[in-house]
Amino acid sequence: MPINDKLIIKGARENNLKNIDLEIPRDKLVVFTGLSGSGKSSLAFDTIYADGQRRYVESLSSYARQFLGQMEKPDVDSIEGLSPAISIDQKTTSKNPRSTVGTVTEIYDYLRLLYARIGVPHCPICGRPIQQQTVDQMVDQILSLPESTKIQILAPVVRGRKGEHVKEFEAAKRSGYARVRVDGNIYDLTEEIKLEKNKKHSIEIVVDRLVVRSDIKSRLSDSLETAVGLSGGLAIVDVIDGDEIMFSQNYACPEHNISIEELAPRMFSFNNPQGACEKCTGLGTFMKVDPDLVVPNKKLSVREGAIKASGWYYAEGGMAQSYYEGLAKHYGFSLDIPFKDLPQHCKDLLLYGTNGEKFTIYRDAGSMQGEYTTDFEGVINNLERRFRVTSSEWMKAELTVYMGSECCPDCHGDRLKDVYLSVLIGGTNISDFCKMSVAKALDFLNTLQLTDREQMIASQIIKEIRERLGFLQSVGLEYLTLSRSAGTLSGGESQRIRLATQIGSSLMGVLYILDEPSIGLHQKDNDKLIATLKRLRDLGNTLIVVEHDEDTMRNSDYIVDIGPGAGVHGGEVVCAGTLKDVEACPASLTGQYLSGRKKIPVPEVRRKGNGSWIEIIGATENNLKRVDVKIPLGAFTVVTGVSGSGKSSLVNEILYKKLAATLNGSRIRAGKHDDLLGLENLDKVIDINQSPIGRTPRSNPATYTGVFTDIRDLFASTNAAKMRGYNSGRFSFNVKGGRCEACEGDGIIQIEMHFLPDVFVPCEVCKGKRYNRETLEVKYKDKSIYDVLEMTVEEGLLFFDNLPKIKRKLQTLYDVGLGYIKIGQPATTLSGGEAQRIKLATELSKRPTGKTIYILDEPTTGLHTADVHKLIEVLQKLVDTGNSIVLIEHNLDMIKTADYLIDLGPDGGDKGGEVIFTGTPEEIIKCEKSYTGKYLKKLLQNK
Repeated sequence: MPINDKLIIKGARENNLKNIDLEIPRDKLVVFTGLSGSGKSSLAFDTIYADGQRRYVESLSSYARQFLGQMEKPDVDSIEGLSPAISIDQKTTSKNPRSTVGTVTEIYDYLRLLYARIGVPHCPICGRPIQQQTVDQMVDQILSLPESTKIQILAPVVRGRKGEHVKEFEAAKRSGYARVRVDGNIYDLTEEIKLEKNKKHSIEIVVDRLVVRSDIKSRLSDSLETAVGLSGGLAIVDVIDGDEIMFSQNYACPEHNISIEELAPRMFSFNNPQGACEKCTGLGTFMKVDPDLVVPNKKLSVREGAIKASGWYYAEGGMAQSYYEGLAKHYGFSLDIPFKDLPQHCKDLLLYGTNGEKFTIYRDAGSMQGEYTTDFEGVINNLERRFRVTSSEWMKAELTVYMGSECCPDCHGDRLKDVYLSVLIGGTNISDFCKMSVAKALDFLNTLQLTDREQMIASQIIKEIRERLGFLQSVGLEYLTLSRSAGTLSGGESQRIRLATQIGSSLMGVLYILDEPSIGLHQKDNDKLIATLKRLRDLGNTLIVVEHDEDTMRNSDYIVDIGPGAGVHGGEVVCAGTLKDVEACPASLTGQYLSGRKKIPVPEVRRKGNGSWIEIIGATENNLKRVDVKIPLGAFTVVTGVSGSGKSSLVNEILYKKLAATLNGSRIRAGKHDDLLGLENLDKVIDINQSPIGRTPRSNPATYTGVFTDIRDLFASTNAAKMRGYNSGRFSFNVKGGRCEACEGDGIIQIEMHFLPDVFVPCEVCKGKRYNRETLEVKYKDKSIYDVLEMTVEEGLLFFDNLPKIKRKLQTLYDVGLGYIKIGQPATTLSGGEAQRIKLATELSKRPTGKTIYILDEPTTGLHTADVHKLIEVLQKLVDTGNSIVLIEHNLDMIKTADYLIDLGPDGGDKGGEVIFTGTPEEIIKCEKSYTGKYLKKLLQNK
């Protein structure tokens, strides 16, 4: 390769990289692959991207740099041939409730401009178009009436107002007018006009009477000017033997007097007070106490504790008991029947109060003895009032638990004022446009009929919107709506949105670094994504993609395999070259799976389950179309389907939330469904996701799995510890006693640097060992507690070989493929896949009850095929002990090992939400409608 055509990295040592030298071709699609934790991200993001960004920032002026902060130089000798780098990762999803797909992609900004420029305002009450007309336009419209048409020009001075209106008649008479029209009847101003005071009347002054001819232009113009001057911008032309024509010089409905200013883009922004709905401030929802969270189990009676709200738990001798018994006695209902069987008005009394009506309560507690007459505000009203008036953040957090978001009654979730929601283009307002899927929005724009004038104004804006919607479609997101909240997007979806935005910018000569863009994508949509990546490459850009997906590797120009193992066993370039080079490399684990020398086996037999089922009835959350689903217990169930087909709605929103609320007592509200049967067969639900096991460096695998407690007990039982009187607390770095007080057990000290990034330096006192000298003097087999935390799990297994309690917990970490991580490795340095496997290991080390259900959402994210192989073995072990697993997955290797499949579809968004198939993998490949079956067929036929 000529020097200009390659990116040359020398001496990369960031994290676990072992002084790597590497050459990568420029302007190509390059895939970095390798085991989870092998050092791919360290090379791609922490070395190449970090240095590209640092060099770019350093080229800016010192004034600009003070706002961007100082960037650290990665631990690398040199990088040559580096372009400006743009990172597209998964961690940048905005959780702000005001962010939507439309605002993130900037399509909404163009839409606001479009509606402000060619939108037609309508009256929100009667739906009549509101148009601003000049006197010349009025004259032209009147002269277009047939020749010799008789008309009279009227000035509406009173419209639908009560009163006798004597002053108006007097003023018209003084101004020299002869006639008025009152409530549709013509009167002469010389006669006495008596009106009923308490009825609404409409009065129009007759300004002129004319016959339409070509020579009346001047007189007509003067008469119209007089009419609009008298009425404040309105004129009525009464066509004799025809319909009336109403003219307005203002942006106002002549009927309801609803006026509108000249349209501007800010009026369509729900983040601007001018356009946002006043009730919900543009959020579309607001927080309200949810009755289902106050009474989570309606099968219990009030006395059994049906009402579970702060301050209102039923307890003998408590204030709540006095109120409940007083209400029951006064209104004649029982506190001992299930809450669901109480009459509705009794439920309302308990939750919403007596509306000021007083009753008697009895108190028999300490100094509060006696009889009192009082009213009751209701449990829900009480919680809402306390939430409004409290200034305590703790109390607010306590009460938020009972609240759910409710659709705004004023804007019905549309976020804008009704005046601006009545501005239409092609009969559609801006909110309805945003509720369309990307595919439908494109169809709407392609069939939109505009006048020549509108076409001239809007052609450029529509072109931009159409292009951006096309980019979203090209990365497999045609099922998304522009109004979808950005916080509800998966990592893969948000990454592909940013990818679509980058294609829109059409830059060339840029280095793009992507982190597993295929996450959350069905094989059907993966082809679109690969085509998009190639398109970005063909513009003249270099793409480095950290990826495990086989299709992406087969379509790449160059593959870099990092390994051979993970953690301390990784950090080297095993193989770098074309697909054929990697397949032929005997040392490459990736090559072994790509060439088919290694495979994940298909199970010999599929489990039938234990005979019990969980049944979801009438699921309608998001795009689900009243589906009924049966899930076998004691089996390994995988929910599949294209992106946006409703898998997360079914599993995470309905199944998990309902089980967590019922079995674990969590205060969360399940998605919309009629019922969930079979709960009696389970005792708990566990969600194993890829969120970190802890937010601070104090959390580590040892503390999470509980093995640290056993290790501390072991050190406390040594003779040296007993002689000094140390208990197990002495060996904790979280409490005073054994820890180094200079760094409070952190091992590092953070030094704040103004205008520079904070610097972390090892503690001078303990040299980063976290404990004080006395604690470190206590040893077991010549190792201090610090030495044990620095061991890898693999080393720990040999060290604690004769201690079954500790060995069993470490063995499960080793079994899930985490032999390379340190026992005390800070949680903040673990990847999502590693965190998930630590959680799985913790579950494996527990005694099985056989009645636990585990829920996982795409557990293969970030995992190499070899890691997926290990993960499948671990999950199968969990099911072998009698537990049940339900997981969402696109990975075909995971799908082919399932006992039972539930396939949703047929497509995404409003074209999905139906159950296409239920049964075994062998049966799905015969289902013509299933995309999953089509792709799985190749895999099962090659087994």
